[in-house]
Amino acid sequence: MRGNYKFLLLALLIAFASCSFTSKKFDDPDKDKLLIQLITYLLDQGHFDPKDIDDEFSSHVFGAYLDNIDPFKRYFYASDIKEFEAYKDKIDDEIKAYDVSFFNLTHQRLLQRIEESKAIYSDILSKPFDFSKQEDYNADYEKLAYVNDKREMKERWRQQLKFSTIANYDDAFAQRDIDLNANPNPNPNGNDADNTATKKEKSKVKKTLKEYESEARLTTKKSLDELYDYIEDRRRQDWFSVYINAIVEEFDPHTFYFAPEDKERFDRDISGKFEGIGARLQKKVDGIMVNEIISGGPAWRANELEVGDQILKVKQEDEDKPITVVGMRLDDAIKFIKGPKGTVVTLTLKKVDGTIQDISIKRDVVELEETYAKSSTVEKDGKTFGIINLPKFYISFDDYSERNAASDIKQEILRLKEQGVEGLVMDLRNNGGGSLQTVVDIAGLFIEEGPVVQVKTTGEAKEVLSDKDKSILWDGPLVILVNELSASASEILAAAMQDYKRGIVIGSKQTYGKGTVQTVMDLNRMVRNNTKGDMGALKFTTQKFYRIDGGSTQLEGVKSDVVVPDRYSYINIGEKDQENPLPWDKIDAADYDVWENYFDYDTTIRKSKARMAANEQLKLIDANAQWVKKIRDRETYSLNYDNYKKEMQVNEEEAKRFSKLSEYQTDLTFNSLPYELKLMDKDSVLMEKRNRWHKALAKDVYVEEAINVLNDIKMAYAVKNKVANSVKN
Repeated sequence: MRGNYKFLLLALLIAFASCSFTSKKFDDPDKDKLLIQLITYLLDQGHFDPKDIDDEFSSHVFGAYLDNIDPFKRYFYASDIKEFEAYKDKIDDEIKAYDVSFFNLTHQRLLQRIEESKAIYSDILSKPFDFSKQEDYNADYEKLAYVNDKREMKERWRQQLKFSTIANYDDAFAQRDIDLNANPNPNPNGNDADNTATKKEKSKVKKTLKEYESEARLTTKKSLDELYDYIEDRRRQDWFSVYINAIVEEFDPHTFYFAPEDKERFDRDISGKFEGIGARLQKKVDGIMVNEIISGGPAWRANELEVGDQILKVKQEDEDKPITVVGMRLDDAIKFIKGPKGTVVTLTLKKVDGTIQDISIKRDVVELEETYAKSSTVEKDGKTFGIINLPKFYISFDDYSERNAASDIKQEILRLKEQGVEGLVMDLRNNGGGSLQTVVDIAGLFIEEGPVVQVKTTGEAKEVLSDKDKSILWDGPLVILVNELSASASEILAAAMQDYKRGIVIGSKQTYGKGTVQTVMDLNRMVRNNTKGDMGALKFTTQKFYRIDGGSTQLEGVKSDVVVPDRYSYINIGEKDQENPLPWDKIDAADYDVWENYFDYDTTIRKSKARMAANEQLKLIDANAQWVKKIRDRETYSLNYDNYKKEMQVNEEEAKRFSKLSEYQTDLTFNSLPYELKLMDKDSVLMEKRNRWHKALAKDVYVEEAINVLNDIKMAYAVKNKVANSVKN
């Protein structure tokens, strides 16, 4: 099913790098200037729609950068901005000269203002808030003006901190009510010891208002202390990455600079695997803590590391002394903990019980199970159907023969066929895309042969990526589930199945609307004799893709055959709502034949639409979506607790209308496949994950309708076959 397109983009980029870049030298001794030189050259030569770097471009970068580093306008003063504005129409000139004067000025000032803000928030939170005072808080930060002096700055902080604290204050009262309702009266039949214990518990929740207010402020301060601990961990190069991205994101929303650590995360996310111990870590005020053990990984198998353990030291197997990681940046500590498969790392831990312990773990390949495709059988009215959930189109760019979305989907379909399924649901909801290569291969599992997607590069003829394997793995009924967060590769698959009339698309009014292709370039490959350290990578838009009918999915996305409301229906989250998106356009259609095996495709869609229009659960979901938008659009809040409480109570009463959403239950039964049942015998975590998934599916009205549609198509097949047989006879 794979054509010769497999490594086309990669091969072209390698050729581009090895031929074009060798004639130009990138050797500026200043790493910052070298980075700008590399990125601007790549974008000028390789971006699908290069921008003119002029005064207008400069002004946009100026605003975007300041918004990124001070979004709440609680660091910079109006005088700072006035000083910065000398560069507002000069950033373009600096970019061309590889000058970083504007960044240096703003970065130094930002660090100064952040340091000053520590004293401000500490001072404010050392004194009680008066929640009886009548005042309002406006959360529309974009419309805020920069403050003129320290008095105004302190007032801005005071309002923001009071807003955070009043929420904590309200939460404390809510918890008090829960505790009191849990055991409102002493046990009349119990002994004196039982009653005494109950009274003590009640006394804990009968605090004074001052105590509640004090604890609420303490919670606010603890959150800020953790935030500032993270901020202090950030190095100059981290802030410089923010500046670089303010520049490159002017080209389009998906062009992005990856600092070295970010590139590593990107590779891990797109492949779903990495080499290490299999634990997720978190930086806390008191150290680096373990907050999750990844099921099936080395740490999980060793069964010595626990959630809540604090890592104090790390020792490699070929070193005599351990390295202390207390106080170290989280990213730096992770570098010492991760390592090649087969090597051993020894961790010195402060265990949850306070004891100090050394444990050794042999590193291995860790697979992130939540990244990968999973499937289940679905029972309804004596028929068995299959559902496959694909979170992303994952791939290892280093080796396509390794585990990838296409090979996994193929395997899941084969397993489902062994269970005798009569229809298949592909769930692409919340799937943000991934590898273009895998989506073409997956589409080929459902069609005999033919084009899947068209790709266009500026100034070049279009290229049609096709399935060239005449075999079909699944020729039965097919439904594609999507929502507003289904993007890129998800849209390619949904569009292809829709254009072929191979499957029915059910979901949001339209998908995300990302119709562009990005390439990731390792910037280190462009620098000869690199002595500057890791330069990171640039992801930039090189092509646009188009449906086989010629239309772009850019901005417009894929429009569902059957539209159903969801929680995102009234929220602006698509490509068209981003900054600097590329425009929609259209090219000639590819040569393809519509799938002819379905019986009365249009009637199936009409029946589904009729069911959706009459579905009370969906009507309630639509009302909930409108309410969510109203809540999100709200900008003004009272800082008087009585008024704040009344507003929250109104929200709670409105929310009660939607409590039935979680009570909805279908009559569908979901079961794991035999191979997973064997794995679950040894993996209770996997069992729990699948049980949760099945429980969620059984309450999912969208899956319910998908199964109804499959059933309709199956019935149409039966009628068609009956007619065909009668004609033969």
